[in-house]
Amino acid sequence: MKQIIFFTLLVLFAQIFFTTSSAQSPAAAPKAAAKPAPATPAPATAPAKPLVPSLPQPPSSDSSSGQDIIKILRKAKSFNTLIRLLKTTQIINQINSQLVTTKNGGLTILAPDDGAFSQLKAGYFNSLGEHQQKELIQFHVLPVYVSSSNFDSLSNPVLTLASDSPSGYHMNVTAYGNNVNISTGPVNATLTGIVYSDKTLAIYHVDKVLIPLDFSKPKALAPAPSTAKAPKADKDSSSEDGDQGETTKATSGANNLISHQGTMFVSLFVGLVAAITISI
Repeated sequence: MKQIIFFTLLVLFAQIFFTTSSAQSPAAAPKAAAKPAPATPAPATAPAKPLVPSLPQPPSSDSSSGQDIIKILRKAKSFNTLIRLLKTTQIINQINSQLVTTKNGGLTILAPDDGAFSQLKAGYFNSLGEHQQKELIQFHVLPVYVSSSNFDSLSNPVLTLASDSPSGYHMNVTAYGNNVNISTGPVNATLTGIVYSDKTLAIYHVDKVLIPLDFSKPKALAPAPSTAKAPKADKDSSSEDGDQGETTKATSGANNLISHQGTMFVSLFVGLVAAITISI
């Protein structure tokens, strides 16, 4: 009996001990808040990629050249023919003047190299008149500044310095990928590189001389002045009257001659008869 009572008390004591220990144990710590992932910076926008490749060490790196077009072309080499024609046609003076007065708009020069001019028919340039020679050089100049990445923004047809009207001396420019093509009608050319570029002047290397479509159009001939022609009937009539007059004059002269000769013959005959009668 004592053993049962002792066992019961031991069980009760164990239950009280474990209940007290559970009540005094600290509550589970809350989970730490998850730290926000660091924001990934947005990739920087890449600058617009030029549509034409740049020539190695372009002359624009030499600030002493400024906007001296002749000096820029001479430093780039292989543009000797274009330099000579710019001078002989005096278009270089017009370009320099316009470059000064149009600082906001600027200019773009499409420069064929010596190899491009050598592809022309022998004597072609000299076969042109003085006015056409100037127009040919002006045709290679756009009266606006076009950066290498903005050729696709041009609206066709593109006017040139030679354009005297919206429909004359223009070209079509097509830009896709890294290629810029120029079509004038007789010629399809390609931009092969940048010779010089700043904020108001751009010079690009083209592989062909650009011939305007206007050079192949037949020129309208001026109508010949009309001359009043006399009626044919009157002319014939006057001719007949003149012939009749000449005939009448000739007949009258012949009659007068015969009459004069007849009178002389009669006079001689009468004198002879009289002389014979007297001698008898």
